[in-house]
Amino acid sequence: MATVFVTDRDALEMIIDIRPGTSLMQAITDEGIGDLLALCGGMCSCATCHVYIDEKFLGQISAMSDDEQGLLEMSSYRKENSRLACQVRMSDSLDGMRATIAPAD
Repeated sequence: MATVFVTDRDALEMIIDIRPGTSLMQAITDEGIGDLLALCGGMCSCATCHVYIDEKFLGQISAMSDDEQGLLEMSSYRKENSRLACQVRMSDSLDGMRATIAPAD
């Protein structure tokens, strides 16, 4: 299990425990954090699960695909640490990670 600190758009922080192999998007939606819309259900086709990942954990997440890169390029709120939560697979090495839900485009 990895403990992740998720900050919503109102700056409220929630702590969630996530099993390895689960996507960050799935864990956040399972917790009922409504700011993360995830309209495509995790298919990497809508970018409504845009999050900012704690920079010290970026190197421990799989490389960004061309599809994810393309979707994030369309966001007005993209940052260097932007990722789509549906593309972040949890592992024990991500224990303590912080993720902030990006503003909606």
